Amino acid sequence: MDQGSPPPCDGIGIVEFLQGKNYFITGATGFLGKALVEKMLRGIPDVGKLFLLIKGKDKEATMKRLKSEIINAEVFKILKAIHGSSYEAFMMSKLVPVCGDVCSANLGIDADTTNEIAKEIDVIINSAAKTTWDTRYDVAININTKGPARVLEFGKKCKKLGLFLHVSSAYVNGTRQGVFFEKPFCLEPRTARRDTITSKAQEISVPFLDIDAEIKLASVAVESIDRNADRIMRDLGMERARIHGWCSTYEMTKAMGEMLIDSMRSSIPTVIIRPSLIESTYREPFPGWIQGYKVPILAAYGQCQLPGFVGDPDTIADTVPMDMVVNATLTALAKHGIDGKPELHVYHVATSVANPHSFKDAFNYAYDYFSSSPLLDSKGKKIAIRPMKFLVSMDTFTDFIRNEVAQRSGLTPDDNVYMSDPKRYLRMQVACFETVHRFMRIANLYRAYMFYKGRFDVTNTKRLIEDMSSEERKKFNFDIESINWEHYIKSVHIPGVRKHLLRQPPAAKL
Repeated sequence: MDQGSPPPCDGIGIVEFLQGKNYFITGATGFLGKALVEKMLRGIPDVGKLFLLIKGKDKEATMKRLKSEIINAEVFKILKAIHGSSYEAFMMSKLVPVCGDVCSANLGIDADTTNEIAKEIDVIINSAAKTTWDTRYDVAININTKGPARVLEFGKKCKKLGLFLHVSSAYVNGTRQGVFFEKPFCLEPRTARRDTITSKAQEISVPFLDIDAEIKLASVAVESIDRNADRIMRDLGMERARIHGWCSTYEMTKAMGEMLIDSMRSSIPTVIIRPSLIESTYREPFPGWIQGYKVPILAAYGQCQLPGFVGDPDTIADTVPMDMVVNATLTALAKHGIDGKPELHVYHVATSVANPHSFKDAFNYAYDYFSSSPLLDSKGKKIAIRPMKFLVSMDTFTDFIRNEVAQRSGLTPDDNVYMSDPKRYLRMQVACFETVHRFMRIANLYRAYMFYKGRFDVTNTKRLIEDMSSEERKKFNFDIESINWEHYIKSVHIPGVRKHLLRQPPAAKL
Protein backbone atom coordinates (compact mmCIF):
# COMPACT_ATOMS: atom_id res chain seq x y z
CA MET A 1 0.00 0.00 0.00
CA ASP A 2 1.13 3.50 -0.71
CA GLN A 3 3.05 4.78 2.26
CA GLY A 4 4.63 7.58 0.25
CA SER A 5 2.06 10.17 1.31
CA PRO A 6 3.14 12.24 4.31
CA PRO A 7 1.73 10.64 7.46
CA PRO A 8 -0.18 12.71 10.01
CA CYS A 9 2.06 14.04 12.76
CA ASP A 10 -0.01 12.61 15.57
CA GLY A 11 -1.37 9.55 13.77
CA ILE A 12 -4.27 7.53 15.14
CA GLY A 13 -3.02 7.22 18.69
CA ILE A 14 -2.91 3.42 18.68
CA VAL A 15 -0.73 2.87 21.74
CA GLU A 16 -2.43 5.67 23.66
CA PHE A 17 -5.83 4.07 23.12
CA LEU A 18 -4.81 0.47 23.75
CA GLN A 19 -2.84 1.04 26.94
CA GLY A 20 -4.62 0.91 30.26
CA LYS A 21 -7.71 -0.80 28.87
CA ASN A 22 -9.02 -4.27 29.70
CA TYR A 23 -9.87 -6.76 26.96
CA PHE A 24 -12.02 -9.87 26.72
CA ILE A 25 -10.61 -12.18 24.04
CA THR A 26 -11.97 -15.44 22.65
CA GLY A 27 -9.89 -17.90 20.63
CA ALA A 28 -6.69 -16.91 22.44
CA THR A 29 -5.18 -20.40 22.19
CA GLY A 30 -5.57 -20.42 18.40
CA PHE A 31 -3.11 -19.24 15.74
CA LEU A 32 -4.48 -15.71 15.37
CA GLY A 33 -5.51 -15.27 19.00
CA LYS A 34 -2.09 -16.25 20.30
CA ALA A 35 -0.32 -13.85 17.92
CA LEU A 36 -2.73 -11.08 18.92
CA VAL A 37 -2.09 -11.57 22.64
CA GLU A 38 1.66 -11.64 22.03
CA LYS A 39 1.65 -8.35 20.12
CA MET A 40 -0.54 -6.64 22.70
CA LEU A 41 1.76 -7.63 25.54
CA ARG A 42 4.94 -6.82 23.62
CA GLY A 43 3.76 -3.72 21.77
CA ILE A 44 1.72 -2.13 24.55
CA PRO A 45 3.48 -2.95 27.86
CA ASP A 46 1.01 -0.76 29.78
CA VAL A 47 -1.99 -2.65 28.44
CA GLY A 48 -4.53 -3.54 31.11
CA LYS A 49 -5.79 -7.05 31.79
CA LEU A 50 -6.51 -9.55 29.04
CA PHE A 51 -9.42 -11.78 30.04
CA LEU A 52 -9.00 -14.91 27.92
CA LEU A 53 -11.97 -17.23 27.42
CA ILE A 54 -10.48 -20.74 27.55
CA LYS A 55 -12.41 -23.98 27.37
CA GLY A 56 -11.84 -26.35 30.28
CA LYS A 57 -13.77 -28.57 32.64
CA ASP A 58 -12.95 -26.27 35.56
CA LYS A 59 -10.79 -23.30 36.56
CA GLU A 60 -7.81 -25.53 37.28
CA ALA A 61 -7.93 -27.04 33.80
CA THR A 62 -8.28 -23.58 32.28
CA MET A 63 -5.24 -22.31 34.16
CA LYS A 64 -3.28 -25.35 33.01
CA ARG A 65 -4.13 -24.57 29.38
CA LEU A 66 -3.15 -20.93 29.87
CA LYS A 67 0.31 -21.94 31.04
CA SER A 68 0.94 -24.76 28.57
CA GLU A 69 -0.63 -23.27 25.43
CA ILE A 70 0.07 -19.57 25.90
CA ILE A 71 2.68 -18.72 28.52
CA ASN A 72 4.98 -21.57 27.45
CA ALA A 73 4.28 -21.19 23.71
CA GLU A 74 7.20 -20.53 21.38
CA VAL A 75 5.64 -17.39 19.91
CA PHE A 76 6.23 -15.63 23.25
CA LYS A 77 10.00 -16.21 23.26
CA ILE A 78 10.78 -12.55 22.50
CA LEU A 79 8.66 -11.46 25.45
CA LYS A 80 10.38 -14.07 27.57
CA ALA A 81 13.78 -12.66 26.59
CA ILE A 82 12.61 -9.13 27.38
CA HIS A 83 11.35 -9.97 30.87
CA GLY A 84 13.82 -12.70 31.77
CA SER A 85 13.22 -14.25 35.18
CA SER A 86 10.15 -12.07 35.75
CA TYR A 87 8.46 -13.31 32.55
CA GLU A 88 5.90 -15.60 34.17
CA ALA A 89 5.06 -13.03 36.83
CA PHE A 90 4.51 -10.43 34.10
CA MET A 91 2.27 -12.78 32.13
CA MET A 92 0.21 -13.73 35.17
CA SER A 93 -0.24 -10.06 36.04
CA LYS A 94 -1.76 -9.40 32.62
CA LEU A 95 -3.57 -12.61 31.63
CA VAL A 96 -6.76 -13.71 33.36
CA PRO A 97 -8.08 -17.11 32.27
CA VAL A 98 -11.87 -17.31 32.17
CA CYS A 99 -13.35 -20.80 32.12
CA GLY A 100 -15.98 -20.91 29.40
CA ASP A 101 -16.98 -21.77 25.86
CA VAL A 102 -18.55 -19.81 22.99
CA CYS A 103 -20.90 -22.76 22.43
CA SER A 104 -22.61 -22.29 25.80
CA ALA A 105 -25.21 -19.84 27.06
CA ASN A 106 -23.53 -16.80 28.65
CA LEU A 107 -20.32 -18.36 27.25
CA GLY A 108 -20.44 -20.91 30.07
CA ILE A 109 -19.30 -18.25 32.56
CA ASP A 110 -20.83 -18.44 36.02
CA ALA A 111 -22.83 -15.50 37.37
CA ASP A 112 -20.26 -14.36 39.94
CA THR A 113 -17.45 -14.26 37.38
CA THR A 114 -19.69 -12.49 34.89
CA ASN A 115 -20.55 -9.77 37.40
CA GLU A 116 -16.91 -9.37 38.36
CA ILE A 117 -15.34 -9.06 34.91
CA ALA A 118 -18.25 -7.24 33.24
CA LYS A 119 -17.31 -4.20 35.32
CA GLU A 120 -13.80 -4.13 33.90
CA ILE A 121 -14.01 -4.95 30.20
CA ASP A 122 -13.48 -2.08 27.74
CA VAL A 123 -13.09 -4.00 24.48
CA ILE A 124 -14.14 -7.44 23.23
CA ILE A 125 -12.16 -9.26 20.53
CA ASN A 126 -13.87 -12.38 19.17
CA SER A 127 -11.45 -14.59 17.24
CA ALA A 128 -12.87 -17.98 18.21
CA ALA A 129 -13.81 -20.06 15.18
CA LYS A 130 -13.90 -23.52 13.70
CA THR A 131 -11.73 -22.97 10.63
CA THR A 132 -11.81 -26.41 9.01
CA TRP A 133 -13.52 -25.86 5.68
CA ASP A 134 -15.74 -28.95 5.84
CA THR A 135 -16.52 -28.96 9.54
CA ARG A 136 -19.72 -30.71 10.57
CA TYR A 137 -22.59 -28.35 9.80
CA ASP A 138 -24.02 -28.43 13.32
CA VAL A 139 -20.61 -27.77 14.89
CA ALA A 140 -19.78 -24.93 12.49
CA ILE A 141 -23.14 -23.24 13.09
CA ASN A 142 -22.74 -23.51 16.85
CA ILE A 143 -19.26 -21.96 16.86
CA ASN A 144 -19.11 -19.69 13.80
CA THR A 145 -22.71 -18.47 13.60
CA LYS A 146 -24.22 -18.66 17.07
CA GLY A 147 -20.88 -18.18 18.85
CA PRO A 148 -20.38 -14.52 17.84
CA ALA A 149 -23.98 -13.78 18.81
CA ARG A 150 -23.37 -15.23 22.27
CA VAL A 151 -20.17 -13.20 22.68
CA LEU A 152 -21.97 -10.01 21.64
CA GLU A 153 -24.83 -10.78 24.02
CA PHE A 154 -22.27 -11.18 26.80
CA GLY A 155 -20.75 -7.86 25.74
CA LYS A 156 -24.02 -6.06 26.38
CA LYS A 157 -23.55 -6.88 30.07
CA CYS A 158 -20.22 -5.02 30.10
CA LYS A 159 -21.06 -1.49 31.21
CA LYS A 160 -17.78 0.03 29.98
CA LEU A 161 -17.75 -1.72 26.60
CA GLY A 162 -16.51 0.72 23.99
CA LEU A 163 -16.01 -1.57 21.00
CA PHE A 164 -16.75 -5.08 19.73
CA LEU A 165 -14.29 -6.52 17.21
CA HIS A 166 -14.99 -9.72 15.30
CA VAL A 167 -12.51 -11.64 13.16
CA SER A 168 -14.18 -13.14 10.11
CA SER A 169 -12.87 -14.18 6.66
CA ALA A 170 -12.60 -12.40 3.33
CA TYR A 171 -14.16 -15.48 1.75
CA VAL A 172 -17.52 -14.75 3.36
CA ASN A 173 -18.06 -12.81 0.13
CA GLY A 174 -18.84 -16.11 -1.57
CA THR A 175 -18.17 -17.46 -5.04
CA ARG A 176 -19.13 -14.38 -7.01
CA GLN A 177 -16.69 -12.95 -9.54
CA GLY A 178 -15.15 -9.49 -9.50
CA VAL A 179 -14.05 -7.15 -6.73
CA PHE A 180 -15.72 -7.41 -3.32
CA PHE A 181 -15.95 -4.21 -1.32
CA GLU A 182 -15.58 -3.84 2.43
CA LYS A 183 -19.27 -3.75 3.24
CA PRO A 184 -21.25 -5.50 5.98
CA PHE A 185 -23.85 -8.16 5.34
CA CYS A 186 -27.44 -7.37 6.23
CA LEU A 187 -29.68 -9.90 7.95
CA GLU A 188 -32.34 -10.42 5.32
CA PRO A 189 -33.25 -13.28 2.99
CA ARG A 190 -30.21 -13.37 0.73
CA THR A 191 -27.65 -15.56 -0.95
CA ALA A 192 -24.04 -14.95 -1.81
CA ARG A 193 -24.85 -15.96 -5.39
CA ARG A 194 -27.47 -13.25 -5.76
CA ASP A 195 -25.18 -10.85 -7.64
CA THR A 196 -24.32 -13.45 -10.28
CA ILE A 197 -27.92 -14.31 -11.16
CA THR A 198 -28.78 -13.12 -14.66
CA SER A 199 -32.06 -14.77 -15.58
CA LYS A 200 -35.51 -15.19 -14.07
CA ALA A 201 -35.21 -18.97 -14.20
CA GLN A 202 -31.93 -18.90 -12.29
CA GLU A 203 -33.38 -16.53 -9.72
CA ILE A 204 -36.23 -18.91 -8.97
CA SER A 205 -33.92 -21.94 -8.74
CA VAL A 206 -31.56 -20.43 -6.15
CA PRO A 207 -32.99 -20.53 -2.60
CA PHE A 208 -32.60 -17.51 -0.37
CA LEU A 209 -30.78 -17.86 2.91
CA ASP A 210 -32.80 -18.08 6.11
CA ILE A 211 -30.45 -18.37 9.10
CA ASP A 212 -33.10 -19.70 11.48
CA ALA A 213 -34.04 -22.35 8.93
CA GLU A 214 -30.40 -23.38 8.50
CA ILE A 215 -29.93 -23.67 12.27
CA LYS A 216 -33.07 -25.79 12.51
CA LEU A 217 -32.00 -27.93 9.55
CA ALA A 218 -28.67 -28.76 11.18
CA SER A 219 -30.33 -29.52 14.51
CA VAL A 220 -32.99 -31.80 13.02
CA ALA A 221 -30.47 -33.54 10.79
CA VAL A 222 -28.07 -34.44 13.58
CA GLU A 223 -30.91 -35.77 15.76
CA SER A 224 -32.14 -38.06 12.99
CA ILE A 225 -28.77 -39.68 12.21
CA ASP A 226 -27.93 -43.03 13.76
CA ARG A 227 -24.54 -43.70 12.19
CA ASN A 228 -21.87 -41.99 10.09
CA ALA A 229 -22.90 -38.67 11.65
CA ASP A 230 -19.54 -36.97 11.06
CA ARG A 231 -19.48 -37.70 7.34
CA ILE A 232 -23.16 -36.93 6.80
CA MET A 233 -23.02 -33.63 8.69
CA ARG A 234 -19.81 -32.60 6.89
CA ASP A 235 -21.43 -33.35 3.55
CA LEU A 236 -24.59 -31.49 4.54
CA GLY A 237 -22.61 -28.36 5.42
CA MET A 238 -20.71 -28.35 2.12
CA GLU A 239 -23.94 -28.98 0.21
CA ARG A 240 -25.74 -26.07 1.91
CA ALA A 241 -22.76 -23.78 1.36
CA ARG A 242 -22.56 -24.52 -2.35
CA ILE A 243 -26.32 -24.17 -2.80
CA HIS A 244 -26.14 -20.69 -1.29
CA GLY A 245 -22.96 -19.63 -3.09
CA TRP A 246 -20.09 -20.16 -0.66
CA CYS A 247 -16.94 -22.21 -1.12
CA SER A 248 -17.32 -24.14 2.11
CA THR A 249 -19.19 -24.65 5.35
CA TYR A 250 -16.66 -22.45 7.13
CA GLU A 251 -17.31 -19.38 4.96
CA MET A 252 -21.09 -19.78 5.00
CA THR A 253 -21.31 -20.11 8.78
CA LYS A 254 -18.90 -17.18 9.26
CA ALA A 255 -21.06 -15.05 6.95
CA MET A 256 -24.16 -15.94 8.95
CA GLY A 257 -22.25 -14.96 12.10
CA GLU A 258 -21.58 -11.53 10.60
CA MET A 259 -25.26 -11.13 9.79
CA LEU A 260 -26.27 -11.90 13.37
CA ILE A 261 -23.71 -9.43 14.71
CA ASP A 262 -25.10 -6.64 12.54
CA SER A 263 -28.65 -7.40 13.61
CA MET A 264 -27.78 -7.49 17.33
CA ARG A 265 -25.12 -4.83 17.83
CA SER A 266 -27.52 -1.98 18.61
CA SER A 267 -25.38 1.10 19.42
CA ILE A 268 -22.13 -0.78 20.11
CA PRO A 269 -19.26 0.41 17.87
CA THR A 270 -18.32 -2.69 15.87
CA VAL A 271 -15.40 -3.67 13.65
CA ILE A 272 -15.20 -6.76 11.44
CA ILE A 273 -11.77 -7.86 10.21
CA ARG A 274 -11.82 -10.10 7.14
CA PRO A 275 -8.41 -11.63 6.45
CA SER A 276 -7.82 -13.89 3.47
CA LEU A 277 -5.85 -17.12 3.99
CA ILE A 278 -3.52 -16.46 6.92
CA GLU A 279 0.02 -17.81 6.70
CA SER A 280 3.17 -17.58 8.82
CA THR A 281 4.46 -14.31 10.25
CA TYR A 282 6.45 -11.98 8.00
CA ARG A 283 8.53 -10.23 10.68
CA GLU A 284 6.86 -10.24 14.10
CA PRO A 285 7.57 -11.45 16.67
CA PHE A 286 10.03 -13.34 14.44
CA PRO A 287 9.79 -14.44 10.80
CA GLY A 288 8.08 -17.69 9.87
CA TRP A 289 6.15 -18.55 13.04
CA ILE A 290 3.12 -20.69 12.32
CA GLN A 291 0.84 -22.93 14.33
CA GLY A 292 -1.60 -25.60 13.29
CA TYR A 293 -2.31 -29.28 12.95
CA LYS A 294 -2.50 -29.35 9.16
CA VAL A 295 0.39 -29.42 6.73
CA PRO A 296 0.01 -26.52 4.24
CA ILE A 297 -0.22 -27.51 0.59
CA LEU A 298 3.25 -26.16 -0.23
CA ALA A 299 4.74 -28.39 2.48
CA ALA A 300 2.71 -31.38 1.25
CA TYR A 301 4.16 -30.68 -2.18
CA GLY A 302 7.66 -30.66 -0.70
CA GLN A 303 6.94 -34.03 0.93
CA CYS A 304 6.00 -35.35 -2.52
CA GLN A 305 2.51 -36.02 -1.19
CA LEU A 306 0.96 -33.64 -3.71
CA PRO A 307 2.38 -34.39 -7.19
CA GLY A 308 -0.51 -32.67 -8.95
CA PHE A 309 -3.53 -30.53 -8.21
CA VAL A 310 -6.78 -29.57 -9.86
CA GLY A 311 -6.98 -25.86 -10.57
CA ASP A 312 -6.08 -22.91 -12.75
CA PRO A 313 -2.39 -22.08 -12.18
CA ASP A 314 -3.11 -18.41 -12.86
CA THR A 315 -5.68 -18.16 -10.05
CA ILE A 316 -4.63 -15.60 -7.44
CA ALA A 317 -3.41 -17.16 -4.20
CA ASP A 318 -4.76 -14.61 -1.72
CA THR A 319 -2.65 -15.18 1.37
CA VAL A 320 -1.51 -12.75 4.05
CA PRO A 321 1.12 -13.02 6.82
CA MET A 322 -0.25 -13.37 10.33
CA ASP A 323 1.55 -10.38 11.84
CA MET A 324 0.01 -8.04 9.26
CA VAL A 325 -3.46 -9.28 10.21
CA VAL A 326 -2.68 -8.66 13.88
CA ASN A 327 -1.36 -5.15 13.25
CA ALA A 328 -4.33 -4.21 11.06
CA THR A 329 -6.68 -5.54 13.74
CA LEU A 330 -5.13 -3.46 16.52
CA THR A 331 -5.03 -0.36 14.31
CA ALA A 332 -8.70 -0.66 13.34
CA LEU A 333 -9.59 -1.34 16.96
CA ALA A 334 -7.87 1.87 18.10
CA LYS A 335 -9.25 3.93 15.22
CA HIS A 336 -12.88 3.15 15.99
CA GLY A 337 -12.43 2.84 19.72
CA ILE A 338 -11.30 6.46 19.74
CA ASP A 339 -14.05 7.47 17.32
CA GLY A 340 -16.74 5.78 19.40
CA LYS A 341 -19.44 6.09 16.75
CA PRO A 342 -22.15 3.39 16.90
CA GLU A 343 -21.29 2.11 13.42
CA LEU A 344 -20.08 -1.12 11.85
CA HIS A 345 -16.82 -0.97 9.87
CA VAL A 346 -15.37 -3.75 7.71
CA TYR A 347 -11.72 -4.23 6.75
CA HIS A 348 -10.27 -6.71 4.29
CA VAL A 349 -6.70 -7.75 5.07
CA ALA A 350 -5.97 -9.38 1.74
CA THR A 351 -3.56 -9.24 -1.19
CA SER A 352 -5.49 -10.17 -4.35
CA VAL A 353 -6.01 -6.52 -5.39
CA ALA A 354 -3.07 -4.74 -3.77
CA ASN A 355 -0.25 -7.29 -4.26
CA PRO A 356 -1.38 -10.41 -6.13
CA HIS A 357 0.56 -13.58 -6.83
CA SER A 358 -0.70 -16.76 -8.47
CA PHE A 359 -0.70 -20.39 -7.40
CA LYS A 360 1.74 -21.00 -10.25
CA ASP A 361 4.11 -18.44 -8.72
CA ALA A 362 3.77 -20.00 -5.27
CA PHE A 363 4.48 -23.54 -6.46
CA ASN A 364 7.38 -22.37 -8.64
CA TYR A 365 8.96 -20.67 -5.61
CA ALA A 366 8.35 -23.84 -3.60
CA TYR A 367 9.95 -25.95 -6.32
CA ASP A 368 13.04 -23.73 -6.25
CA TYR A 369 13.25 -24.03 -2.46
CA PHE A 370 12.75 -27.79 -2.20
CA SER A 371 15.08 -28.47 -5.12
CA SER A 372 17.94 -26.84 -3.23
CA SER A 373 16.82 -27.66 0.34
CA PRO A 374 14.75 -30.86 0.16
CA LEU A 375 12.69 -32.19 3.02
CA LEU A 376 13.62 -35.51 4.60
CA ASP A 377 11.53 -38.66 4.64
CA SER A 378 10.99 -40.88 7.70
CA LYS A 379 14.35 -42.57 7.04
CA GLY A 380 16.24 -39.30 6.83
CA LYS A 381 16.62 -39.41 3.06
CA LYS A 382 16.17 -36.33 0.90
CA ILE A 383 12.86 -36.16 -0.95
CA ALA A 384 13.10 -35.36 -4.65
CA ILE A 385 10.21 -33.42 -6.19
CA ARG A 386 9.00 -32.52 -9.67
CA PRO A 387 7.38 -29.30 -10.91
CA MET A 388 3.73 -29.09 -9.86
CA LYS A 389 1.29 -30.41 -12.45
CA PHE A 390 -2.03 -28.55 -12.68
CA LEU A 391 -5.08 -30.46 -13.93
CA VAL A 392 -8.07 -28.63 -15.38
CA SER A 393 -10.85 -30.94 -14.18
CA MET A 394 -11.63 -33.52 -11.51
CA ASP A 395 -11.78 -36.25 -14.16
CA THR A 396 -8.26 -35.59 -15.42
CA PHE A 397 -7.03 -35.17 -11.85
CA THR A 398 -8.57 -38.51 -10.85
CA ASP A 399 -6.89 -40.33 -13.75
CA PHE A 400 -3.57 -38.66 -12.98
CA ILE A 401 -3.68 -39.50 -9.26
CA ARG A 402 -4.73 -43.11 -9.86
CA ASN A 403 -1.79 -43.66 -12.19
CA GLU A 404 0.59 -41.81 -9.88
CA VAL A 405 -0.45 -43.78 -6.80
CA ALA A 406 -0.33 -47.10 -8.66
CA GLN A 407 3.19 -46.43 -9.93
CA ARG A 408 4.45 -45.39 -6.50
CA SER A 409 3.00 -48.47 -4.84
CA GLY A 410 4.32 -50.83 -7.49
CA LEU A 411 0.79 -51.77 -8.49
CA THR A 412 1.38 -51.66 -12.25
CA PRO A 413 -0.43 -53.65 -14.96
CA ASP A 414 2.60 -55.84 -15.69
CA ASP A 415 3.23 -56.56 -12.03
CA ASN A 416 3.50 -60.21 -11.01
CA VAL A 417 2.52 -59.54 -7.40
CA TYR A 418 -0.98 -60.93 -7.86
CA MET A 419 0.29 -64.26 -9.12
CA SER A 420 2.92 -64.61 -6.42
CA ASP A 421 0.99 -63.18 -3.45
CA PRO A 422 -2.73 -62.46 -4.04
CA LYS A 423 -3.34 -61.29 -0.45
CA ARG A 424 -0.54 -58.75 -0.65
CA TYR A 425 -1.88 -57.58 -3.99
CA LEU A 426 -5.33 -56.99 -2.48
CA ARG A 427 -3.80 -55.09 0.44
CA MET A 428 -1.95 -52.90 -2.04
CA GLN A 429 -5.18 -52.27 -3.93
CA VAL A 430 -6.99 -51.21 -0.76
CA ALA A 431 -4.10 -48.92 0.24
CA CYS A 432 -4.11 -47.34 -3.23
CA PHE A 433 -7.86 -46.82 -3.10
CA GLU A 434 -7.60 -45.10 0.29
CA THR A 435 -4.77 -42.87 -0.93
CA VAL A 436 -6.68 -41.86 -4.06
CA HIS A 437 -9.78 -41.16 -1.95
CA ARG A 438 -7.71 -38.89 0.34
CA PHE A 439 -6.34 -36.98 -2.65
CA MET A 440 -9.84 -36.60 -4.07
CA ARG A 441 -11.17 -35.19 -0.80
CA ILE A 442 -8.34 -32.64 -0.61
CA ALA A 443 -8.85 -31.65 -4.25
CA ASN A 444 -12.59 -31.23 -3.73
CA LEU A 445 -11.99 -28.97 -0.72
CA TYR A 446 -9.48 -26.77 -2.55
CA ARG A 447 -11.16 -26.80 -5.95
CA ALA A 448 -13.31 -23.72 -5.35
CA TYR A 449 -10.26 -21.73 -4.23
CA MET A 450 -8.07 -22.98 -7.08
CA PHE A 451 -10.55 -21.54 -9.60
CA TYR A 452 -11.62 -18.57 -7.46
CA LYS A 453 -12.30 -15.39 -9.46
CA GLY A 454 -13.13 -12.99 -6.64
CA ARG A 455 -10.85 -10.16 -5.48
CA PHE A 456 -10.92 -8.32 -2.17
CA ASP A 457 -10.91 -4.53 -2.18
CA VAL A 458 -8.78 -2.93 0.55
CA THR A 459 -9.80 0.73 0.32
CA ASN A 460 -10.72 0.96 4.01
CA THR A 461 -7.51 -0.79 5.01
CA LYS A 462 -5.45 1.64 2.91
CA ARG A 463 -7.14 4.56 4.64
CA LEU A 464 -6.07 3.15 7.99
CA ILE A 465 -2.45 3.33 6.89
CA GLU A 466 -2.94 6.87 5.62
CA ASP A 467 -4.16 7.87 9.08
CA MET A 468 -1.13 6.40 10.86
CA SER A 469 1.96 8.35 11.90
CA SER A 470 5.42 7.30 10.72
CA GLU A 471 6.10 5.69 14.08
CA GLU A 472 2.80 3.81 14.01
CA ARG A 473 3.50 2.55 10.49
CA LYS A 474 6.76 1.06 11.74
CA LYS A 475 5.35 -0.40 14.94
CA PHE A 476 2.09 -1.71 13.47
CA ASN A 477 3.11 -2.51 9.92
CA PHE A 478 0.56 -4.09 7.60
CA ASP A 479 1.77 -2.70 4.29
CA ILE A 480 0.86 -5.71 2.15
CA GLU A 481 2.22 -4.03 -0.97
CA SER A 482 5.69 -4.29 0.54
CA ILE A 483 5.61 -8.10 0.57
CA ASN A 484 8.12 -9.69 -1.80
CA TRP A 485 6.39 -13.00 -2.43
CA GLU A 486 9.45 -14.87 -3.67
CA HIS A 487 11.42 -13.84 -0.59
CA TYR A 488 8.51 -14.54 1.75
CA ILE A 489 7.72 -18.01 0.40
CA LYS A 490 11.32 -19.21 -0.07
CA SER A 491 13.04 -17.52 2.87
CA VAL A 492 10.30 -17.07 5.47
CA HIS A 493 7.16 -19.16 5.04
CA ILE A 494 8.48 -22.57 3.95
CA PRO A 495 11.44 -22.48 6.38
CA GLY A 496 8.92 -21.55 9.09
CA VAL A 497 6.62 -24.44 8.21
CA ARG A 498 9.63 -26.73 8.10
CA LYS A 499 10.71 -25.70 11.59
CA HIS A 500 7.44 -25.17 13.46
CA LEU A 501 5.09 -27.71 11.86
CA LEU A 502 7.28 -30.40 10.31
CA ARG A 503 9.94 -30.14 13.02
CA GLN A 504 12.74 -30.58 10.50
CA PRO A 505 16.04 -28.71 10.60
CA PRO A 506 17.11 -26.69 7.56
CA ALA A 507 18.54 -29.11 5.02
CA ALA A 508 22.02 -28.69 3.62
CA LYS A 509 21.64 -27.23 0.16
CA LEU A 510 22.33 -29.53 -2.77
